[in-house]
Amino acid sequence: MTGTTSAAPPPQPTVPDRKRGRWALVVLAGSQLLIVVDATIVNVALSAIRDDVGFSLQDLQWVITAYTLAFGGLLLLGGRLADRFGHRRMMVTGALVFAGASLVGGCADTAALLVAARTVQGVGAAVMAPAALALLMRVFPAGRERTAALGVWAGATAAGTALGLILGGVLTQVLSWPWVFWINVPVAITAAGVAVVVLPAGEADRAGRIDVAGALTVTGGVMALVYGLVRTTDTGWASTETVVALVAALVLLAVFGALQVRLNDPLVPVRLLRNRTVLGADVIGLIFGVAIYAVFYFLSIFLATVLGYSPVTVGLAFLPMTVAIVLAARAAGGPLAWVRPHRLAVGGSLLVALGVGLLTRIGPDAGYVGTVLPGVVLAGLGLGLAFVPLTAAAVSAADPSDGGIASALFNAGQQLGGAIGLAVLTTASAGRTARLVADGEAPITATVAGWSFGFGIAAVIALIGAVVAAATLTPTAVRPKRGRR
Repeated sequence: MTGTTSAAPPPQPTVPDRKRGRWALVVLAGSQLLIVVDATIVNVALSAIRDDVGFSLQDLQWVITAYTLAFGGLLLLGGRLADRFGHRRMMVTGALVFAGASLVGGCADTAALLVAARTVQGVGAAVMAPAALALLMRVFPAGRERTAALGVWAGATAAGTALGLILGGVLTQVLSWPWVFWINVPVAITAAGVAVVVLPAGEADRAGRIDVAGALTVTGGVMALVYGLVRTTDTGWASTETVVALVAALVLLAVFGALQVRLNDPLVPVRLLRNRTVLGADVIGLIFGVAIYAVFYFLSIFLATVLGYSPVTVGLAFLPMTVAIVLAARAAGGPLAWVRPHRLAVGGSLLVALGVGLLTRIGPDAGYVGTVLPGVVLAGLGLGLAFVPLTAAAVSAADPSDGGIASALFNAGQQLGGAIGLAVLTTASAGRTARLVADGEAPITATVAGWSFGFGIAAVIALIGAVVAAATLTPTAVRPKRGRR
């Protein structure tokens, strides 16, 4: 089997003048910030969206899942399209699609329209993100300039988590929930316009074919899987609707696997999945997606409905977690650099499991400082410690010609892990709540117990991540190769 043309060596970077380079970095890091912010900004507005638009508590998770499914499922195709038609062109296209979907999302008056808008937002993000990272690697040459640029990129990613939650709270409380969508419109349009001026057009690779069938089958398969899992709460595992969805998921994913083995230009080269270190890092990234989305989803609703926090306060409640992530990531790349990276990954996974496990103590009478704060801080420290070595393992352990695909696969795993995990955990949580209500528990007590049960499952999954890290991430595989930065 020959390698995919999307893994072809990127164009040689050009050294930008200082002012142009700063503007390029602002646009590229800003686009990443926009994507990350949009993954969390809606969390704080969920209660207001549910009351205004008319979502059921069980279906509310589709506001989050629709975005992550489209983004994660189409991320690899987005990278291939950027290679095929030009990075700047596809970044601008993705930004404009993102802006249009955000405008529609803020105007949505039905659940179906809002979910559709979130899906299109995910499509725009999937086109924009890989193109932006490829442009950053092209604009800034290897060495100190690229290292600094990547540091800003990573900082934007970390800051976006907190900014999204805080900004979502402010906009929802001061204005209204549609502004969590409308705020994207001027930002995305401005980014697209400035990108045309300061970023290089680049060369489009017209050779090779695009694995559209692979992208459609894997995205359709995952969507069918999540839908089937979500519907088990209302219709049961043996219902026709659930069985049809799950069978369709298995068929589509099986077709995707067969395509990847047989095609000369597959979406995901099989050799990547045969690399134990790369596969292990991707699996752990998927597991972290489950844990982090569980924390954001269940805890946002708990803080708003049980503790009675305002949207702004809900956003600020997550700030210690984001600060912990940033500090731990800096430590992993600095003072703790002498620790073997695979040990950081294992230790970080254990901290995530412990932190999420502590959140199982939530209850109707629980407080933030004694119950919530220790859990989110420990989970944040674990994520920060593990993320640096996991990223190195996912990309550096792959063949250099597969670096872009390996990076996209790692990112997609996190997004899809969050989407699938959220579907599983909300289903399990709702089932637990229904059983307790049937046994005579008060509704609020049963509901919180259901969320606690979801945290417990997420903690167990994070423990599995530690086992996977110990088994797959060898001491040498996650160290950067000599001479590479």
